[in-house]
Amino acid sequence: MAIKPIGDRILVEPLDKEMEKVGSLYVPDTAKEKPQHGKVVAVGEGKRDGDKLIPLTVKVGDKVLYGRYSGSEIKYDDKEYLIVSESDVLAILD
Repeated sequence: MAIKPIGDRILVEPLDKEMEKVGSLYVPDTAKEKPQHGKVVAVGEGKRDGDKLIPLTVKVGDKVLYGRYSGSEIKYDDKEYLIVSESDVLAILD
């Protein structure tokens, strides 16, 4: 991965739900809610506390739940990613 987050930031690939269908109609992309879960693609080195480096809890490959309006959206190689702080991660999903 050419994108390397810095500090306590993580790079998440949002996991979209399947195409939603209401009755016999498909819900368009503009009416869908933003995903709140995704797969961790890359992690920073950790958070600094003075001279100490506190490692991150999440690791590459984890599926995480994050706040709806968390982070910054970026596009790289025609894929959508989200850069969030570890403090914006609500839970690690099994």
